[in-house]
Amino acid sequence: MSGASDEIVPSALDADVVGMRAADWVQRRNFWNWSEADQAELDAWLGEALSHRIAYWRFAAAFERTARLAALRSPTDEPAPKPRRKWLRAASAGAAALLLAAVLGFAVSVVLPELQEKTYATAIGERETISLADGSQIELNTDTVTRVRANANRRTVSLVKGEAYFEIRHDAARPFVVLAGGQRLTDIGTKFLVRRDADGGVAVSVMEGRVKLDAADHGAHAPPTFLAAGDNVLATANGVSVTRKPPRELFAELGWRRGLLVFQHTTLGEAANEFNRYNAEKLVIAESKTTALQINGTFRATDVEAFTSAVQEVFGLRVENRGGEIVISR
Repeated sequence: MSGASDEIVPSALDADVVGMRAADWVQRRNFWNWSEADQAELDAWLGEALSHRIAYWRFAAAFERTARLAALRSPTDEPAPKPRRKWLRAASAGAAALLLAAVLGFAVSVVLPELQEKTYATAIGERETISLADGSQIELNTDTVTRVRANANRRTVSLVKGEAYFEIRHDAARPFVVLAGGQRLTDIGTKFLVRRDADGGVAVSVMEGRVKLDAADHGAHAPPTFLAAGDNVLATANGVSVTRKPPRELFAELGWRRGLLVFQHTTLGEAANEFNRYNAEKLVIAESKTTALQINGTFRATDVEAFTSAVQEVFGLRVENRGGEIVISR
């Protein structure tokens, strides 16, 4: 996506700010005592981005149309009595407010089409598939919360917590953006997995197509990272690391879509953490040496008993149920 396209179609987080800023400039220019300093400030703001100029032009044009309509509707058959000065000021202020309200009502419908926002959430152990109007699908894993915002110009999903798999219908005119943990992913026609960890890290695996990853904070100056099929990225406060994974490992990561957890040289500590994401009764590994033991196998995400039976048989470990916790020890 070129820089020009990024300007013409602002991100979901920026468009509202740009539009309201443009409306404020129109109000100041028409209802305030406009000065050369104001004009210089406006010129500087307009010069910052094409999106600023487009928003301002549309609001200004909407104001002119509304003003002409107001003039046409004014009574002309008899001159009105000359009001006292204090009432004139009040009437002028009231007319300005009503005119601005009309301008904003018209221009917001032109510049900022209504964003439809909906929150989707799954409980522990649940999964849900969301089908969007454009044909895209989002599959939510256990204990996940997302906010979906879409209108005629853009599509944005905020992954508040948890994990989600995206199959996106690409549309260059309506970028699909995923926001997660300070990171922004822009779809370039793809299927990808995004997970927010409890420590604040964001993991992304690309199954098909391409994804652009950059910081959601526009003040950040790090260049974007472009990911292709097979790329796995981990973004933390310390930076972004990219590795390649074979198809077999990527397929294993998506085992939860079939209700399965697939472990390949996985430590017992990591396996216990995965089971804890899907079950209210939590697994606890008592000793650090036990935590480091590695296990292979495929288990149903909610079948904790099958997992604990396996670790008993393979490693000879003890399993005790201690009132809401299942403790594994030597």
